[in-house]
Amino acid sequence: MKGLWRMANKPIVDFEAIKNNLSNVSKPIQVLNENAEITDQEIFDTFSDDDLVEFMKKMVWERALHEQTMNFSRQGRMGFYAPTEGEEASEMGTVLAMKKQDYLLPAYRDVPQLIQHGATVTEAYLWSRGHVIGNKFKARSMMPQIIIGAAYVEAAGVGLGIKKNKEEDTIAFTYTGDGGTSQGDSYEGMNFAGAYQAPVLFIVQNNGFAISTPRVKQTAAPTLAQKAVAAGIPSVQVDGMDILACYAVAKAARDYMVAGNGPVLIETLTYRFGAHSSAGDDPKRYRTKEQEQPWFEKDPLIRLRKVLTDKGLWSEEQEDKLTDEYKASFKESIKEADAVPADTVSDMLKRTFEIPTPEMRKEIDKFEAKESK
Repeated sequence: MKGLWRMANKPIVDFEAIKNNLSNVSKPIQVLNENAEITDQEIFDTFSDDDLVEFMKKMVWERALHEQTMNFSRQGRMGFYAPTEGEEASEMGTVLAMKKQDYLLPAYRDVPQLIQHGATVTEAYLWSRGHVIGNKFKARSMMPQIIIGAAYVEAAGVGLGIKKNKEEDTIAFTYTGDGGTSQGDSYEGMNFAGAYQAPVLFIVQNNGFAISTPRVKQTAAPTLAQKAVAAGIPSVQVDGMDILACYAVAKAARDYMVAGNGPVLIETLTYRFGAHSSAGDDPKRYRTKEQEQPWFEKDPLIRLRKVLTDKGLWSEEQEDKLTDEYKASFKESIKEADAVPADTVSDMLKRTFEIPTPEMRKEIDKFEAKESK
């Protein structure tokens, strides 16, 4: 009884202290801050002037891709499209740290990475339209996953395959958003990869909102990176508006994994400047200008542009010329997509099974008769 009395006065576990300690995490890794000031000179010095210019070109390319693709969407020439404006540093920084032999498991907002990894813009546009040719790219990648968090499960399987096949200098890398970490598939994928020590790089692009649901209403976890801890996976937060930090951390993670050390998770703190998708959600209904403005000031292009301009490596004229060239190439890509014959119902049915069932054979004949008229 005395023991019970002492426990009643002094809890055997201080749960509040444990909860408070969850927020005791390191600051996000950064090389350039929002004022374009170098915060990690040692890492900054590992990049040559040519590297810095190439990073800028890739972000200008993605910004131009976003702007032109949104124009096509407004013209009714696209299918589903997920805007990427604001996330250029997170996406280009991480994908450029990968190698062509790596396997990409993208989500629907990761079309720019898919193109950088080997797909053509034309194929990406056809994928958006739901055309089968949009899934026939040569990149070592699955088609973008529409189901939230499901790419993490796919990546875990691919990572195990890499390990069992003893593929050297190869990893699987995959993306989800902040909302994706609230899905069961994300936990299952991380747990599987952790259990089997599969070489999978899990990237969480924390852009603040799962459609209209803010990050603070999705989870009580102080960071999304720490969700990997339960799966035994090392994780880190990165300034997702800093392409140098995103690249350096992704490359370090890849080096760690190809050495046989199992999976890693990176959370990039970024922001989508526009809507969740071209389907029509209105950010003004769930975000205020006061909430948005600080992120606009952190624009990853503005940040690196200032560094390059100060070094005499970049100019407004150079950027405008590149943007025009990129957009002209995207216009050619949409023309190529327009010229591809439309998919047919009969072709879709023929692809469903290697040998159509008798009932499906009847359906194929029926649609072929309609399509021939």
